[in-house]
Amino acid sequence: MTSLLLTGISSLVTNDTSYGSVDGAPLGEIQDAAVVIEGSRFAWVGSRRDAPAADSSVDVGGRAVIPGFVDSHSHLVFAGDRAQEFAARMTGTPYSAGGIRTTVAATRQASDDQLTANVARLVAEMRRQGTTTVEIKSGYGLTTLDESRALAIASAFTDDTTYLGAHVVPAEFADDPAGYVDLVTGPMLAAAAQHAKWVDVFVERGAFDADQARAILLAGAAKGLALRVHANQLGEGPGVQLACELGAAAADHCTHLSDADVDALAASGVVAGLLPAVEFSTRSPYPDARRLIDAGVTVALATDCNPGSGYSSSMPLCIALAVREMRMTPAEALWSATAGGARSLRRDDVGRIVPGARADLAVLDAPSYLHLAYRPGVPLVTHTFVAGRQA
Repeated sequence: MTSLLLTGISSLVTNDTSYGSVDGAPLGEIQDAAVVIEGSRFAWVGSRRDAPAADSSVDVGGRAVIPGFVDSHSHLVFAGDRAQEFAARMTGTPYSAGGIRTTVAATRQASDDQLTANVARLVAEMRRQGTTTVEIKSGYGLTTLDESRALAIASAFTDDTTYLGAHVVPAEFADDPAGYVDLVTGPMLAAAAQHAKWVDVFVERGAFDADQARAILLAGAAKGLALRVHANQLGEGPGVQLACELGAAAADHCTHLSDADVDALAASGVVAGLLPAVEFSTRSPYPDARRLIDAGVTVALATDCNPGSGYSSSMPLCIALAVREMRMTPAEALWSATAGGARSLRRDDVGRIVPGARADLAVLDAPSYLHLAYRPGVPLVTHTFVAGRQA
């Protein structure tokens, strides 16, 4: 097994609490640092002056190094384009869940090769911006065959695949939503479960109510799938409380929360996944991350990359929005985009630069991680390593 020494690191963010906190976030920052990678794992982390010898070395020239971003919420298996819907929103048309059906129609018509090529394009786009782990959902097929093939395609790109047959009720079941829930919890689940790690449901007006969502999540759990929930995006509702009741890993969106919702998240340990690129794209109110963090809730940041409500693959954009619009410190936003995302996916092998973790990192063309929010829109990531290899 060969080893690689990365040196000349001006600022190394480890997310290792033994190296201390910054602005309340346990970034574990080391100045004038070095890292040793052996194979696909980090083998050593510390001060440059203490670095051991390695088979080869790379001097990053005084740049900052951060853990690779962990994007814990995305919808990459789709076809078609909804740019006109975006343009309509910018002139005052409100966002609703109904636009999903437009993408469903296009996705059903696309070939496996077309869908795979689109996922590959978006994952490569993410890699260039420092994302090394991504969760990918189904949800644009809404038939047994199309949900199963979406997850099979996604599984070629990530281990974190999520069955989202309960995205919306498709047009052919408009008069029989109970029949669609039976399909989602029966034959569709049976076909999809072999390709999925997670099950998710969109709990929202225009999508699924609490009783329907509970039945879908419990059916998924019975098949061995872990739970995630789309919750409280368009208004206050039962999604967050359901996620906490059932012990879901994450409740994502969390845009409209009551005090009881915040208390439930803090007490249960369910991660609040915040998706600010959606609010940016829909002109909706941003989630109040400060309120959540101050209450002791674990927060993750993710893109929700999808063709409708937020077609961005950029975790740096999410960090900048979280700092500017959601009252997070730069340190909190970076932690939430890395270690917070890992918590959302219940993983301890990513989101940190510590010995034994998977060697995922991003090199920034900047002396500090602060530039991610300080220089929004600038492509700062110069190199991305995934499992020890440059992506």
